[in-house]
Amino acid sequence: MVNRVTPWPLASHQEKTLKQERAVRTRERVLDAAAKAFAVKGYPAVTILDVARSAGMTKGAVYFHYDNKEALAVAVTDLFYRRIAAIADSVEELGLPPVSSVVELLVRTAVAFRDETVLQAGARLQLERQLVGIRLPVPYEAYTDLITSWLARKERTGPRDGSPSPTTLATVLVSAFFGAQHISWVLNNHADLPERTIAMLRTIIPCAEEDIDLCPSAPHR
Repeated sequence: MVNRVTPWPLASHQEKTLKQERAVRTRERVLDAAAKAFAVKGYPAVTILDVARSAGMTKGAVYFHYDNKEALAVAVTDLFYRRIAAIADSVEELGLPPVSSVVELLVRTAVAFRDETVLQAGARLQLERQLVGIRLPVPYEAYTDLITSWLARKERTGPRDGSPSPTTLATVLVSAFFGAQHISWVLNNHADLPERTIAMLRTIIPCAEEDIDLCPSAPHR
């Protein structure tokens, strides 16, 4: 008598995998819709119905994946910081000199703010964090720490030449950049943010021109 192995366990596993993949895609659609809504309307004005309509699904489908609007805000903010971290990683891989790395990071972040909805949504949620009703990560802390570490690396390889400490310079750069981001958003919908960023860097960092010239993303004269 020939023993036949039933294909059911395999089919069940494949079906489970497909369901998991569909769930991931659905969550991505929901988050994309939420990011667009938060970026355009701001947190207080967005409803779950707005997100559902934008995603092309029912409110129930949205609630299946996220308990409420606060959970969506947290998820979009998490995406924002993961995207910032990915940009930083891509700059690190270039192996540029320390100040050039800082310039490249800020310019790439500026381009992302101009072009990517999740960056725009994340920044707006940080501005409206007091209205969200749930604790969000402290804004830009890791970003400032990274820039400080790169500038400290430069300090170890040469004299200070009268420039501010790495911590002070990093704090000023991050404050100026995200201030420029807000102004560019209000006035020009981020269209001129890369150019504003380069102008800021030329003003704040002494002798930055040589470092800017090494940056592939910098809009050169």
